[in-house]
Amino acid sequence: MSKDVLLNDAISFREVRCVGDGGEQFGIISAAEALKIARNQGLDLVLISASAKPPVCKVMDYGKYCYQAEKKLKEAKKKQKQIEIKEIKLSTQIAQNDINYKVKHAREFIEEGKHVKFKVVLRGRESHDPKAGLEVLQRVHAMMSDIADAQKEPKTEGRFVMWLFVPQKK
Repeated sequence: MSKDVLLNDAISFREVRCVGDGGEQFGIISAAEALKIARNQGLDLVLISASAKPPVCKVMDYGKYCYQAEKKLKEAKKKQKQIEIKEIKLSTQIAQNDINYKVKHAREFIEEGKHVKFKVVLRGRESHDPKAGLEVLQRVHAMMSDIADAQKEPKTEGRFVMWLFVPQKK
């Protein structure tokens, strides 16, 4: 699990507060005595809190503990939802039927639960005045508003004007 955990003979404190695997308290005893208790039970002595006064150690099966912690981590990863963003590029000179075609594909992506980023590429002098790109995105927004929510406002970054659309919450 973690490389900096002190086990068994590596624990060099004189006295420790020892806790059993089932939660039973052994009290404040010497580290050697705690290690003896752990070895008699066939378990490991693990330093839990070095900053406590006195330091706290627990008698447990460290290998089993690491395995279960790793298993929990994998289980939590399985339950995470990955957000996929599809990007659709447009230009300021795009015809309406081309917008319709690209919006049709964007609607399919939204229905699948994916996020869609529309990106208008500004060429040459268009990058100094991105109004044309904003107008294209406004037309797209009008076509997507029934199925998707636009996040924030369109933003201009260099040669691009972008707007992110996410599926509407039901």
